[in-house]
Amino acid sequence: MNLRIILFIVSGLGLAIQATAQDRASINGYITDSRTGETLLSANIALIEINRGTSSNNSGYYSITNIPPGTYTLMATFIGYQRFEKEVTLEPGQNLRLNVELNPAGIELEELIVESEADREEQRNIGRAQISTQLIKEVPSVLEPDVFRSVQLLPGVKAASDFSSGLYVRGGSPDQTLILLDETTVYNPTHFFGFFSTFNPDAVKDVRLYKGGYPAEYGGRLGSVLSVFNKDGNRNETRGSVSLGLLASRASIEGPYSRGSWMLAVRRSTLEPVLAVLRQSVDNVPDLFYFYDINGKLNFDASDNDRLSLAFYSGTDAVSFPFLEDASIRLDYGNQTVSTQWRRIISEKLYSKLTVTGSRYFNEPRFSIAGTPFERNNEIFDFSFKGDLEYLPNENHSLSAGIWSGILTLRFQDRFDNQTTFNNRIQSTYLSAYIQDEWRPTDRWKITTGLRLSTFAEGDYLRLEPRMSVEHRLTPDIRLQAAYGRYYQFLTLITNEAFSGFDIWLTTDNGVPPSYGDQFVLAAKTTPFEGYGFDIELYYRTMRDLFELDPFISDASGLDYEELFRFGEGFAYGLELFLEKQTGRLGGFIGYTYGITRRKFPGFNADVLDNTRQGRFYPPKYDRTHDLNIVTSYQLSTRWSTAAVFSYATGQAYTEPLGRTQFAGVPWGSGMRNAFTVGNVNASRLPSYHRLDLSFSRKGRFFNLGDAEWQFQIINAYSRRNIWFYNYDFDENPVERSDVTLLPIIPSVSYTVNF
Repeated sequence: MNLRIILFIVSGLGLAIQATAQDRASINGYITDSRTGETLLSANIALIEINRGTSSNNSGYYSITNIPPGTYTLMATFIGYQRFEKEVTLEPGQNLRLNVELNPAGIELEELIVESEADREEQRNIGRAQISTQLIKEVPSVLEPDVFRSVQLLPGVKAASDFSSGLYVRGGSPDQTLILLDETTVYNPTHFFGFFSTFNPDAVKDVRLYKGGYPAEYGGRLGSVLSVFNKDGNRNETRGSVSLGLLASRASIEGPYSRGSWMLAVRRSTLEPVLAVLRQSVDNVPDLFYFYDINGKLNFDASDNDRLSLAFYSGTDAVSFPFLEDASIRLDYGNQTVSTQWRRIISEKLYSKLTVTGSRYFNEPRFSIAGTPFERNNEIFDFSFKGDLEYLPNENHSLSAGIWSGILTLRFQDRFDNQTTFNNRIQSTYLSAYIQDEWRPTDRWKITTGLRLSTFAEGDYLRLEPRMSVEHRLTPDIRLQAAYGRYYQFLTLITNEAFSGFDIWLTTDNGVPPSYGDQFVLAAKTTPFEGYGFDIELYYRTMRDLFELDPFISDASGLDYEELFRFGEGFAYGLELFLEKQTGRLGGFIGYTYGITRRKFPGFNADVLDNTRQGRFYPPKYDRTHDLNIVTSYQLSTRWSTAAVFSYATGQAYTEPLGRTQFAGVPWGSGMRNAFTVGNVNASRLPSYHRLDLSFSRKGRFFNLGDAEWQFQIINAYSRRNIWFYNYDFDENPVERSDVTLLPIIPSVSYTVNF
């Protein structure tokens, strides 16, 4: 009897809620650029009179539900675009489909262009940063505009050296950052020995970085997430661009067709003429060197509610290099990715997205010494399926859930003198599922809770990852935030810091548990003055069960897989300050990081009296206590603009050799033998790093066929010879130390035509 009463009450409540919902209205659609039709991600949209709003998702889609019938002013904003306002009248039960087109903000030299706090609502979530493609192309860069180099300017992100585009985020190594291109995992996104990334700025639409405390929809890495979205293609007219540079040249074209849009972008190195000249006078110049990228995307609008897309990327580096009279090396490495996606508006409250991805990474070094060949073949294949749902039951809750399942295959083979000496293949299925709720109990509070379940077949591991973040809007100009998350990682990267082309990924297995860690983040996001933003973030993170190949194993033959590894731990904490100006002719930002990161592995810095060789904590090479970047741009006139980047960082850690001992009388060989004594691991520091880069741009026309732009750059303007590492000559007595320096002063010029 009681059960019947309960069912009757629940049914009655359901009918009442349904009746109430039928009296309410909703509004939804896509937010796009009026010139190109490109969707705008994380744009803000609201009904002013009732202070109800939301942000567009990763597909540019928005939905506001449960609206009382009436007449409202709909407002939409996005950084770099004019404010959109439109009066709309909503009838009871109406579901209004309204696609919003935003006009880019023009540059008027005598007038301030002010962007409000509302324009950056979504972009200023805790631990999150967003880089515009305009900034990537404007800031001075070493020979080529680069996504990773621009991201390295943000607080909390460090660079290993001038020759590395690797991302070291909040004390994490590069393999602790999940890198996605159109939601497809990319395993080694670098070109030119790691000098810059594989992402062509002409193809990129949006770059967003989750530095820490990232939500439950992402997983698989301990530290951070970098998600890159390529352009969909111009939906209004056919457009293109050509850019000629010293290192590489680029070309892109995009346009509409009857049912959607398309985009194609290519980039190739142009170093061959320079190398040909150098071979006449310089030894050990590569016999062959080139790289290329191809990006493409095709969009198909099946209906008003269904959109399909197909995206692909292919990039390769090839180098042939003689290093002795009878020795040479040939290396080919690169990535290929493909993804297809179906986005469907099921109802005004429910949005779905299905994605199928494929990713391949390969590196194939081939050595020849005195006619004897040595070859290595390392490949990764990753095929996956993703399904995501977004549900908006009412104005207080936004629910999302999804799964990500795939098959990961790692192949590793060595051949010596045409005979296979090592052959290993690891294949594992993986599956993760998440659920997340964004709850707004009042206008001033936002609480996001999530749970992620991750499984990895190799080792039969299953892990739960809780996530939570809280935001309180203390005043209209001050937002206080906090976040916590547990994260697991089932892969590790064996990398060469000097050259990423030999990178090898390895997985967990029986006896090799996944790494895991906790992250704690506190933040205050403020608007001290109109058009300015000032952010403060504090973070602390742990890293446990870090696994890597044991360097003390001299012969791995006959050992089980788990015996090849050593296991360690680490932690990192820091303070980030970010001051941004986005008003008027002078813009830019100042980013400062105070950061500490430490690692501990058995045998490193162990006490000589400690037989267990547990080791002590030490700073990794990329630990930089202080890191400062100042980025400015100034519009000199309608044609001329200038930009500057100043960087300062604490010198990187290194291990100092303390001495050498020579002795004779060993039972093998003849002559003197050397024994070297070194200090504690990374207990010494190189001198501080600092550099100033300048850029000048002039816009014009190319024979009335299109817009053109000259860009003149000076890298390392005052020729600071920062030290990369020390080289020691032990054949001299006393031992001689010499400096191996980074980039000298480098002038650069490029010319771009947009047609």
